[in-house]
Amino acid sequence: MLKTRLRIILVTALGTLLVFGSITASAVGRVAVRGNNGIVASSSAIASAVGVQVLKDGGNAVDAAVATALAMAVTWPSAGNIGGGGFMIYHGADGETTTFDFREKAPLAATKDLFLDDEGNIRDNSNHESILAVGVPGTVAGLELAHQRLGSLPWADLVAPAVKLAREGFPISFKLHDDFERRMPRFALYPGSKKKFTRDDGGLYQAGDLWIQADLADTLERIQKNGSDGFYAGETARLIADFMAKNDGIITLEDLQKYEAIEREPIRGTYRDLEIISMPPPSSGGVVLVEMLNILEGFDLTAIGHNSALYMHILTETMRRAYADRANYLGDPDFNENMPLDRLTSKEHAASLRGSIDLTKKSESDPALFAQRYESENTTHFSVVDHEGNMVSLTYTLEWGYGSHIVVEGAGFLLNNEMGDFNAQPGVTDVNGRIGTEANQIRPQQRMLSSMTPTIVAKDGVPLFATGSPGGKTIINTTMQTILNVVDHGMTIAESVEAPRLHHQWLPDRTIMERLGISPDSRRMYEALGHTVREVNGIGTAMGVYRDPETGILSGAADSRAEDGGVAAY
Repeated sequence: MLKTRLRIILVTALGTLLVFGSITASAVGRVAVRGNNGIVASSSAIASAVGVQVLKDGGNAVDAAVATALAMAVTWPSAGNIGGGGFMIYHGADGETTTFDFREKAPLAATKDLFLDDEGNIRDNSNHESILAVGVPGTVAGLELAHQRLGSLPWADLVAPAVKLAREGFPISFKLHDDFERRMPRFALYPGSKKKFTRDDGGLYQAGDLWIQADLADTLERIQKNGSDGFYAGETARLIADFMAKNDGIITLEDLQKYEAIEREPIRGTYRDLEIISMPPPSSGGVVLVEMLNILEGFDLTAIGHNSALYMHILTETMRRAYADRANYLGDPDFNENMPLDRLTSKEHAASLRGSIDLTKKSESDPALFAQRYESENTTHFSVVDHEGNMVSLTYTLEWGYGSHIVVEGAGFLLNNEMGDFNAQPGVTDVNGRIGTEANQIRPQQRMLSSMTPTIVAKDGVPLFATGSPGGKTIINTTMQTILNVVDHGMTIAESVEAPRLHHQWLPDRTIMERLGISPDSRRMYEALGHTVREVNGIGTAMGVYRDPETGILSGAADSRAEDGGVAAY
């Protein structure tokens, strides 16, 4: 049995070399992978190789992003998806910038009290663990819209690698084995999920086993042939609607047919002498990122020193203030017309907040104002740069790892549980993390607020580097710290994604700090300023690509916190 598994791994590795040719690939670490013509950095080494092959075949950054995203729906099932949604940032070498919003939407039958019992409490965590938690998926529509606007290769060619991976299979990694084993009690509740995540004999997949996903391959072939109509209409849509009706869900054929991805203007800011291009609402990421960078611009962070006690204090106080604004003001712009985005991202607002920071002690987070709801850390991000210097930064998700854990029978893909990102209890806000402010309450067709922060940093109108991360509410702070690491501390793109991180989100009033890499002395001095610390093994898994403006040499890095992550370059 062991010899068979090893043979599968070796054959697959050889096949990868034969198919993808002279692609330089590396897993993770502090040394960036370099190339002259294109780089993809993602949580899936297999998907990164798919993306770079598209670049080798003459595709651009958007083509590579589409192919990578679809391949990750096969190889990275915890977050790679066609049953979820997300955001894409594009910055062309010619200065063109845009964003694509394909966040999930609430079904037409959704109501603001969808998850509440007669006493106004959430029923059995149903906003996360039920078929009612599924939002109308947006990924396929978003990828198609981006391709129609900016792609160059035929759509069918970009879907083909994902179809092949699903149809012919690839070897199960140790991480996938561990995930499947840990989550099997949830998968076993649904026939389609149990079928997808167990072998034909009913046993658990072992590392090295070949994982073939025939139902998913069929679904991807329909998308390959018919574009988004292969998902939102026809056989796949019928399978989704019938599955929903059979299992007391509320997504209908009309919900699927009405879904549209949206091209939106980016959130723009500046930091030092650089331009920040990030995602607008319904992502909160761009607004909060720009607000924090505006505050930090008033400090000499280079002189203060990376992850010194004072540096961490200033970052924490900045995070505290910006995340408070996030909770109070942001939601889906199509349902909230008066969000004060210009004020929140202004230098004047930042100066006022900066002036309220006491360098000798922490501020208080007043729970009477507003709190923060839980947001899952199981998202995924990847960054792409092509030979012309065009860049894509894309973050998408199923919400929790493996989303709802529900696979559509006969269609082979996981459904999200994004409805949990709405404020499920209108008017109920407390220190425990519940938030009931109006901007993000459930409304039919509304997109739920997100922290996803795909970002591109540019200089003089030319993209310099792309970054982003999964991690729920930690996403914005992880993305910010990767930017600070490059701009203020002179790190390479690889060093920037590897450096130790911290996170504060207003409430609960505590700092999450990575266990390794931060000096015990700095931590003690930081705590002496009044901060409470909770240690964690890791925060986020950043992925970045960088283009040297002088030499044109490309470099990329996949965070070592992503076990199966990888960079492909040529």
